[in-house]
Amino acid sequence: MKKRCKNREEKNLLPFHIIKAASEGDVMAINTVLKHYEGYIISLSARKMYDESGQLHFCIDETLRRRLETKLITKILAFEAV
Repeated sequence: MKKRCKNREEKNLLPFHIIKAASEGDVMAINTVLKHYEGYIISLSARKMYDESGQLHFCIDETLRRRLETKLITKILAFEAV
């Protein structure tokens, strides 16, 4: 069984006060949450593209990226912190 480093897990978490502020509509907190998930959103919106010579390129589907960000913002604002 692998032992997980507690410090590594804690570094990947957003502080509760930021989540609470974001759910209350604080723009800076919402931007912090978006920045936290930016890499994950980009990886979800990456698409394979082939050029004329058959070379593989990865590009970001901007429409999908914006839709994922919008969905995240919607869920943040609907979240009720207890």
